[in-house]
Amino acid sequence: MTDAELAAHLAEIAGRILLDVRDSGVFEGKALGKAGDATANEFLCHALRAARPEDGLLSEEEKDSTERLAKSRVWIVDPVDGTREYGEQRSDWAVHVGLAVDGIAHTGAVARPGLDGGTVLRTDQISALSAPLEKPRFLVSRTRPAKEAVAVAQAMGGELVGMGSAGAKAMAVVRGEAEIYLQAGGQYEWDSCAPVAVAGAFGLHCSRIDGSPIRYNNEDTYLPDLLICRPEYAERVLHLVAGLDQDAAL
Repeated sequence: MTDAELAAHLAEIAGRILLDVRDSGVFEGKALGKAGDATANEFLCHALRAARPEDGLLSEEEKDSTERLAKSRVWIVDPVDGTREYGEQRSDWAVHVGLAVDGIAHTGAVARPGLDGGTVLRTDQISALSAPLEKPRFLVSRTRPAKEAVAVAQAMGGELVGMGSAGAKAMAVVRGEAEIYLQAGGQYEWDSCAPVAVAGAFGLHCSRIDGSPIRYNNEDTYLPDLLICRPEYAERVLHLVAGLDQDAAL
């Protein structure tokens, strides 16, 4: 099984497990989120260690180990990206299984089990992007939109679209449901590794909001910002964000 096949297979199974936990009726709200996180994490971590014992592993729900820093290949997973949305039994949550090679998001899969029939977007099965809208749609948090995204959307005459998890937002751009995902509110490596791998495979622009590359498998796993967007919008968005930084410095 290739790395991409493994990532997609595990993301899909973890998604099914999460649906079973949700549909059991035993848990609700925050308790459902905790149960789902723990159950999916146990499966993913055991499966990855069995299938790729020489690789490193970083999971949001697993105690971190500095052993991964010496590894070229590190699996970075988020068992439930959007725990709040999952606990609320919404559809905008995801399962991330990503592989970073020498610090680059190389391979991965993002499962969207909450969608009708479930969906897994993966780096080894890509299709052409749909045509973008003239009025760009910006994906933002349902509860706390990043001020940078709001300002850039206003400058570009764009529309704000609220959505839950980072993976759901990134895959919405891949699926042609929006054009730009500009995140500046703070994230961690597991929030973006698999989504960036998939989005990049589909030909989307992926970078930090200053235009620099996104690097993974760092000792400090905090990754505060991210831009995933249609390539035709990247230069304009980065220019506007840089202008915001200059205005703030004055």
